[in-house]
Amino acid sequence: MSDRQPPRRRVPGPARPERPSRSAGRRPGPGARPARRPAAARPAAPKVIRLGSPRPRLRMVGLALTLVLIAFVVRLLQVQAVDASTYAAKAEQNRYVGYTLAAERGGITDRDGVALATSVDAYNITADPTLFNRKQLKIDDGPEQAAALLAPILGQDQETLVKKLRPADRNLRYVVLANRQTPQVWKQIKDLKSALATKAESDAGTANVLAGVLAVPTSKRVYPNGDLAAGILGWVNADGKGGGGVEQQLNKLLAGKDGKIRYAQSGGRQVPTVGSTETPAVPGSDVELTIDRDIQWAAQNAITEQVKESKADRGYVIVQDTRTGEILAMANSPGFDPNDLSKASSLNMGNAALQDAFEPGSTAKVMSMAAVLEENVATPDTHVVVPNRLHRGDRLFKDDIDHPTWYLTLNGVLAKSSNIGTILATGQLGKTQKAANQVLYSYLRKFGLGSYTGLGFPGETPGILAAPDEWSTSQQYTIPFGQGVSINAMQAASVYSTIANGGVRVQPTIVRGTKGPDGAFTPAEKPKQTRVVSAKTAKTLARMLESVVDDAEGTGTKARIPGYRVAGKTGTANRVDPDTGKYKGYTSSFAGFAPADKPRVTVYCAIQNATEGSYFGGQICGPVYKQVMEFALKTLQVPPTGAPAAKLPVAFKP
Repeated sequence: MSDRQPPRRRVPGPARPERPSRSAGRRPGPGARPARRPAAARPAAPKVIRLGSPRPRLRMVGLALTLVLIAFVVRLLQVQAVDASTYAAKAEQNRYVGYTLAAERGGITDRDGVALATSVDAYNITADPTLFNRKQLKIDDGPEQAAALLAPILGQDQETLVKKLRPADRNLRYVVLANRQTPQVWKQIKDLKSALATKAESDAGTANVLAGVLAVPTSKRVYPNGDLAAGILGWVNADGKGGGGVEQQLNKLLAGKDGKIRYAQSGGRQVPTVGSTETPAVPGSDVELTIDRDIQWAAQNAITEQVKESKADRGYVIVQDTRTGEILAMANSPGFDPNDLSKASSLNMGNAALQDAFEPGSTAKVMSMAAVLEENVATPDTHVVVPNRLHRGDRLFKDDIDHPTWYLTLNGVLAKSSNIGTILATGQLGKTQKAANQVLYSYLRKFGLGSYTGLGFPGETPGILAAPDEWSTSQQYTIPFGQGVSINAMQAASVYSTIANGGVRVQPTIVRGTKGPDGAFTPAEKPKQTRVVSAKTAKTLARMLESVVDDAEGTGTKARIPGYRVAGKTGTANRVDPDTGKYKGYTSSFAGFAPADKPRVTVYCAIQNATEGSYFGGQICGPVYKQVMEFALKTLQVPPTGAPAAKLPVAFKP
């Protein structure tokens, strides 16, 4: 075998592109490199669009962003630095609401703690007007719809409510729709408000037009006894302030001090998770009066019946403790019910017993007799010859009835209430009429005429007592028997209490004390005391006043009380018509105290312009005096003294 290998066979591959020869037409020889195949033609490259430089655009964007940021920074500085307080205030206004917490008004009781005026829970119905606009309710007539629902519940005019719910100030967040409504009224509104809210949740077309109606707890004044003692108590007006009587006089003490509350709200509701600030209200003090409710009732009932029976303009009764000066009753007729002022007449809403000034008539004779006795110019037994007519100055004077010449004692002059006898007796007070006038005037002043009683009551009149050098010719002789001088009923009662108290005048009082929020009782200051006449003169006068009631010749026999010794005096005076300023009708009165020998209670009654039946004081006021005095003595458990009545002579034989 041969070592020589057979030649390899080439397998043809894919044809390569022929490469161009460096020398054209050159034939390759042995050992030469094979010729290259030509390369295939490449596709043309796509055309590239070259962009400009991005730097200018970036600069513009950066500049715009910088300007925007600068604007934000400037606004932020304005809001948080320059106008921070203004915007904070607006935010607070929109977010927070506040209202006053009304202090509970103090109560008024009688001397035994029986409630005469008290306060009960109530609500001020309020609203946020901004919750009634279209933005909130999606309707244009929200205020009208709300007013239509509220008007019958609150008893108010619908248009008035619309004006409150759509105020001129669109930023107003708080208005009062009605003050001091009962819990029942607020419950009605709440129930209706809840029903509308439930319906609005299920019906997108229904708007809760009462969502902005709210309530602020407060209190309402109530007078449990209706018109009893209304002239003393007064009333509380819509603003919660005393409008008359003790309510007005002691308003600051009774009212206490209101508090405040401020809280965050949303949609008319308090946000419980946000803190609130509250200043608690301080309750008012309670006031205890000297009035006895039962005696007040008896006095008011008696005078009301007599005023109706006599068809009189008005009347008053005062009951006073003779020892302490405390007023146990002060009744007026006609009166009013402070629970419902809509039915009250403005003429009857005061306290006529303190506000009316009138000529007292013969009840004033007791002061003339006090002066005569105290000055020692006469005694109860002094003889006084009383003609049917007496000429003095430019007038001819007479008694209430025509009579032959009376031969009376000084006691008889008082018992028969003789005007002429009183003129003759007081004429002895001085060597001249002018001097006598001065002496009488000094006693009238000491008895309290022409001065305020000391009660400090709203609207009280001091009466009218001119200085003696200003007395007309007729006044010199009429003032001794109670004409030409004016007083109020309390002054008249005080005169008789002074006699009953041994000649010492005790300033009348109507407040016993007060009880503060802490429960501590503070008694009222002790009343001022002034001696007017001696104890001897007072005792003598008491015996003389017994003759008016006890003696058959007296004018006050209708005031007798079985088992008790009664001292009293009748009065029938010409009345000045307040409309014309001229005399028209009469003022009928009766004043006195009991027991006469150990006085405890004074009662004064006066009736103005009786037009039916008798107008004499002894006839129409005597029975009132008896009825009230008898009730007061039993209520206070005052026993009869058992001592025999004094029998002073009324007349003498010439």
